[in-house]
Amino acid sequence: MVIRPWKKGPNLTPASRRLDVKTVSTLLFLALAGAAFAQDAAPLHVGDVAPGFALPYATRDSVAADTLTLDKLVGKRNVVLAFYPADWSGGCTREVCTLRDNFTALGALNADVVGISGDYVFSHHEWAKFHNLPFRLASDHRHEVAKRYGSYNDAYGFDKRTVFVVDPHGKIAYMDMAYSTRDSVSFGKLRDALKRVQ
Repeated sequence: MVIRPWKKGPNLTPASRRLDVKTVSTLLFLALAGAAFAQDAAPLHVGDVAPGFALPYATRDSVAADTLTLDKLVGKRNVVLAFYPADWSGGCTREVCTLRDNFTALGALNADVVGISGDYVFSHHEWAKFHNLPFRLASDHRHEVAKRYGSYNDAYGFDKRTVFVVDPHGKIAYMDMAYSTRDSVSFGKLRDALKRVQ
């Protein structure tokens, strides 16, 4: 076995070592701060312009070939964006079935409903077909839209249960950041909000 002598790298003075450590530390701090800023968008408020999106979607009839964009939805009706954690779960099933059972009444209040979660469109299609859901389910698999709406739970990796109403001008007219399916209170607040913006 031959042992070769260790080759020295460039001679660094103590001052240049400090500079390298300082530079690396600064770059690391900036990278982490940038990542944190990207994760935590500024909170939305009623009256803000709703963040746009383009997402794949499915209905009870099929997986759509085109994408669903907020731009195409606003202008004529109010848009209810219902973020939820996951297809097939108990709370989410109660939520979408409540929206299904009140779909005609929501339509009479000039509302179009879109459910949004991180599930794939194939799951959305099967779930919508199973529960006969009459509205579109958009797939935000990377949770980019949910993050822009403050509706992503980073600790669990799922969307939070939140509801937004986007008016025909593209502005947020109502938001419920803690929508609950335990009783009808949250849905009642949504219905009342739609009556006010009609």
